Amino acid sequence: MKLANQVAIVTGAGRNIGEDVSKLLASEGAILAIVDLDKGRGEKVAADIVAAGGKAKAFVCDVSKEEDIIATVNGAMAEWGHVDILVNNAAISDNKHMFDITTEEWNRTLAITLTGPFLFAKHAAKAMVSKGTKGRIVNVGSTSGYYGRNRAVAYTAAKGAIRNVTKSMAIQLAPHGIRVNSVVPNKIGSPVGKSEFDPNRPIVNLVNRPGVPMDLAKVILFLVTEDSGFICGADILVDGGVSTMMPE
Repeated sequence: MKLANQVAIVTGAGRNIGEDVSKLLASEGAILAIVDLDKGRGEKVAADIVAAGGKAKAFVCDVSKEEDIIATVNGAMAEWGHVDILVNNAAISDNKHMFDITTEEWNRTLAITLTGPFLFAKHAAKAMVSKGTKGRIVNVGSTSGYYGRNRAVAYTAAKGAIRNVTKSMAIQLAPHGIRVNSVVPNKIGSPVGKSEFDPNRPIVNLVNRPGVPMDLAKVILFLVTEDSGFICGADILVDGGVSTMMPE
């Protein structure tokens, strides 16, 4: 197993991408801290992992609150003694025109989608450094961070920032042996913040099918193992080729 006894924190792990990432890492021997705001969803994913022979514990956390983030990292350290992996997956989208979004909605979207990943990385990395752990952090971005949209503004701002904050984290944490990378999905699984997956949602890409959470989970697994040991500060597109295409 590639991740035997390594502790992985995955945010937004109660469904969709976060759920599949958690289960895939667990299948490679990782011990999972299942982080979600919804207690029931998080506990179900943790229970599924345990039922499959793995190790996991659910943590309720609002990633917009630094005190919750600190409590979660400290909880994982208290439970298992170290943290090796962080996957920053939790996010929400505003889906608003700039004339319609309120300041509160703007701040909430950035708090969860940008500030939360920064703070989780900050406190998880401090925990890694305290134990001399050669950790790995993966931030989940979006093709919305590459292009503007006519029905979202705070989300595009946050995901665009994830690209550069990943690079700064990679530079600043490299001296501690911590590798930081990001992945860039496009319309994988259910829409951001929603549980329902519509297989008929219009998808235009080069592989001619919708993305599924496991498509991204497999790339994240690669980035948190030594298979990717020479990759640091990268922004890996997992978008079915969408970013390669010219709009028609």
